[in-house]
Amino acid sequence: MIHHVQVAVPAGSEDRLREFYHGVLGWTELPKPPLLAARGGCWFKVPGRGGPDGELHAGVEQDFRPARKAHPAFVVDLPAVADALAAAGHEVVWADEAEIPGRRRLHTYDPVGNRLEFLDG
Repeated sequence: MIHHVQVAVPAGSEDRLREFYHGVLGWTELPKPPLLAARGGCWFKVPGRGGPDGELHAGVEQDFRPARKAHPAFVVDLPAVADALAAAGHEVVWADEAEIPGRRRLHTYDPVGNRLEFLDG
């Protein structure tokens, strides 16, 4: 089991991240411990689908460059996530089902350019 994954984000991007991870995906923001909160960034609870909940930590990196290849992957209600992303104007790129037979998935990018994968579960 994985407790959390962290993505790097630029300083000052927290409001855009909240709008995406909470506003579009519906993930609850988690309070950061005070010493870590001073560093910026934000944390979100990722609802478990058939397993325990996890967390996504968005941590400020001063020399930020978005992860365009490396990415976390989340098991979700894929049609609902695809609809929410599209309705909010985010790119939805469906993966070729022949790549991983029996696994529907899509990719998108968060507001700061990090690649994300969502899988049907």
